[in-house]
Amino acid sequence: MQKSLKIGLISVFAALHAVLYFFSFGLWRNWAIYLEPIEGIILGPWAGFSAALIGSIVGRMIKPIDFWMFGIIAEPLGVLASGFLAKGKWKPVIAIYVVMLAAYFAHPLGRWLPLWTILDILLAFVLIYPVAKLSKNLYENIGRLPVSVPLFFIGTVTDALTRVFLFIPVGLYSLFYGNNIGAVYSDFVAGAVNSYIEDAQVIIVSLLVSVPLLLAIRRIPGFKYPLT
Repeated sequence: MQKSLKIGLISVFAALHAVLYFFSFGLWRNWAIYLEPIEGIILGPWAGFSAALIGSIVGRMIKPIDFWMFGIIAEPLGVLASGFLAKGKWKPVIAIYVVMLAAYFAHPLGRWLPLWTILDILLAFVLIYPVAKLSKNLYENIGRLPVSVPLFFIGTVTDALTRVFLFIPVGLYSLFYGNNIGAVYSDFVAGAVNSYIEDAQVIIVSLLVSVPLLLAIRRIPGFKYPLT
């Protein structure tokens, strides 16, 4: 029964992930970022990661885009970070940030691009440990859910950090811009502005929709999360 429930929920969230991708418009990411923390909290880090990975792959297979490789990796990692933090586990998330930030600042472009463009990432890095401690026993004490909004912020920013990591240290910028560093600079700065707007939107959505939804789901008899 537990295995069937797990497969069913992973399938449902994978489908939701893909649907949110289809209906997105606007900034530089898609509406799946609003679902990422919920996937992590309800499914747990690993089942949530699987659901996001399946959903992001299926969505981009049906509706391909030039930047398909960014979301396929970034969205599952955002879910993974949310799932770990909801269980009070900060070390895996710290490891993700240390590796990616170190690679970013070791790259010449990372040192050249304005620091303000990644301030939300640096803030999320600072918040990881206190948020993990705050979220510890989150599943046993649903009263903590309303004060877990920073967890939603970190999950979303982990998505952004992964995209930055792929774009600069991994060098995917060269696939789209070649040696045109000026274009890399202008688009990176514009993307940073949009990222801050998306951060604010995620916080608003988490307060108005995500937290009430999680509280309602928690009260369903016989249904307990996380799944893993």
